[in-house]
Amino acid sequence: LSETTAGSSLHEALSHRELQVLRLVALGKSIKEIATALALSEKTVATYRARIGEKTGLKTNVEIARYALKQALVE
Repeated sequence: LSETTAGSSLHEALSHRELQVLRLVALGKSIKEIATALALSEKTVATYRARIGEKTGLKTNVEIARYALKQALVE
């Protein structure tokens, strides 16, 4: 799994909201917890989660967590 594409980090392709969702997924939050925290519907959060996978190739929550830790997006 490549951490960068053409010299830029995978997460640079994400919108601000997608990056927020990525960080919360990496912290182990559920879609329901993320929806509550960001005042969004669960369906909207699920859509952001799917877009994260499409844009980065990170398909599982474990892949997201590992990537976020390596990139210092979460502590």
